[in-house]
Amino acid sequence: MARKPRIHFPGALYHVITRGNRKPGIFLDEKDFKQFRSSLLNCKNIFSFRLYAYALMQNHLHLLIEVGEVPLSRMMQSFLFSYASYFNRRYGEVRHLFQGRYKAILCDKDAYLKELVRYIHLNPVRAGLVKRPEDYVWSGHLSYLGKGGAD
Repeated sequence: MARKPRIHFPGALYHVITRGNRKPGIFLDEKDFKQFRSSLLNCKNIFSFRLYAYALMQNHLHLLIEVGEVPLSRMMQSFLFSYASYFNRRYGEVRHLFQGRYKAILCDKDAYLKELVRYIHLNPVRAGLVKRPEDYVWSGHLSYLGKGGAD
């Protein structure tokens, strides 16, 4: 049975979560984190979507995206494929990097935007990786503080 297509309309806000299919993780070192962030930001320039928040964890990631004219599925296919191709070339793998289909939760921007940004940026703190969100460089939190960041 075919999957139902995702709901798409310009301005839709999605909390996207995808998990790795590998126990060691989808990011094994700093170069991997940088490559994924680069692929994501390149895709952002191509498809013109808003990236409100992100957190790249070792075995999963969170994105908060407001889409434009291009459907979320097309954007996700582009940068997940790009990163998976990089990863498989780098590590000599041939299997799926990501576990199944990514999860995309359609959210109410007016009611939940601020809370979702907070939730995503606190993910590394809740995972015990850092004490404060500003100490984790693989999220968008530093850009909110005006201290750099790549988004």
